Amino acid sequence: MAREFSSVGVIGLGTMGAGIAEVFARSGLAVIGVEVDDAGIQRAREHMEHSTGRALARGKIDEATRQEILGRIRYTTQLDDLAEVDLVVEAIPEHLDAKADVFAKLDKITKPDVILASNTSSLSITEIGVHTQRPGKVVGMHFFNPAPVLKLVEVVRTVVTEQDVIDDVVALAKRIGKTPVVIGDRAGFIANALLFGYLNHAVRMFESHYATREDLDAAMRFGCGYPMGPLQLLDLIGLDTAYEILDSMYRQSRDRLHAPAPLLKQMVSAGLLGRKVGRGFYTYDRPDSPNVVDDHLTPRSKAGEDGPTRQVRTVGVVGTGTMATGIAEVFAKSGYDVVLRGRSQEKAEAALGKVRKSLERAVAKGKLTEDEAAAAAGRIRPVAELAELADADLVVEAVAEDLEVKRGLFAELDAVVKQGAILATTTSSLPVVECAAATKRPADVVGMHFFNPAPVMKLVEVVHTINTAPDVVATVNAVCRQTGKVA
Repeated sequence: MAREFSSVGVIGLGTMGAGIAEVFARSGLAVIGVEVDDAGIQRAREHMEHSTGRALARGKIDEATRQEILGRIRYTTQLDDLAEVDLVVEAIPEHLDAKADVFAKLDKITKPDVILASNTSSLSITEIGVHTQRPGKVVGMHFFNPAPVLKLVEVVRTVVTEQDVIDDVVALAKRIGKTPVVIGDRAGFIANALLFGYLNHAVRMFESHYATREDLDAAMRFGCGYPMGPLQLLDLIGLDTAYEILDSMYRQSRDRLHAPAPLLKQMVSAGLLGRKVGRGFYTYDRPDSPNVVDDHLTPRSKAGEDGPTRQVRTVGVVGTGTMATGIAEVFAKSGYDVVLRGRSQEKAEAALGKVRKSLERAVAKGKLTEDEAAAAAGRIRPVAELAELADADLVVEAVAEDLEVKRGLFAELDAVVKQGAILATTTSSLPVVECAAATKRPADVVGMHFFNPAPVMKLVEVVHTINTAPDVVATVNAVCRQTGKVA
């Protein structure tokens, strides 16, 4: 018979624990929140009042509901007060010994059939459960921060977790408005195993001066559509928390992907923990604030942004695929004359037809007027001969991702396009310098990596080689700004 949950204990009322307590209270359950001392309880109260206050200000709850939520939560410093609850969720810091000690105590305090859940994001549920006399009733219940907002709960089962325990926790997760997924007891479970390898790699890229923090974050926001960049997200999570999660996953799996980047450890040791202290990868106007302020790493301008530029009026686009037609549309909508070259006149005309259909969709969605769409289409001239690109000021190739094909094309462009014109490749993976080496003007060659669909995605990665002239970089950056892109 399924368990009936009417009361829940939450141990640890930091940002995550307080959020979990709020989620249960919002769903009508009585909550007993446990902290180590009165100061911790006071912080939890303030967090709860602030969080529910935000919900009130945004119109998501009314004052009566807010008071009901706050009234369902009772605070204590005594684990013994959890003796009669129906479920306990532990949300203390990520230290196995501390969690094991809490579970051993709970095993003696709570009723025999009570489920004991850990909100750990990286530690082994099996290793936690063996410290009780009821390992079959120990489960992972991993919420995501901020718990009142994010829908996912990872329900983590061990090899001895009883099926009715999993079923009851899944049902409870649905009852409180969450989307549960069931996963075996593996390092990082699902989301963190994917997420933290990516975050750790971003730190390594920043550490090796691969790109600035702003450009790394912009790449993922505007190129991949993520709401936050990796370094911004690490500041939100807390660098100490991120380090503990990565270290735990690495110790379990020995996968180098999760070996914490040295810079992460150094920043934690220096107290640069992210938003909660006002400084991490970025600097904030105060602790716990999302508002970034300038610091010594803030770029004053992009490389080449303030330098002289070349005049660009006509843009050549080589290719007739989805990327090529998208790029042609971007330039045409921004007022540039576009020469769209296909391998035959028929292919070039068909490519223009694709652009027209895309413009028609934009009109239907209210993003363009009919006159604007007609003007953009009218700026595109389809051609079959490379010689038609002779007078272009900028030529962007978007042909097959094959180095020999691109090198051959660049050699041909070098022979027909006027001197002083910029030759750009939109390659996503091939070395730009190899394309440049196929020409007699390597200083005029640059990468302009658009993201698909080009009319929608905001990012363009501007890739310069050791030979690219500064005014070429400055010109391409200026063109990107003119087209509304982030370079």
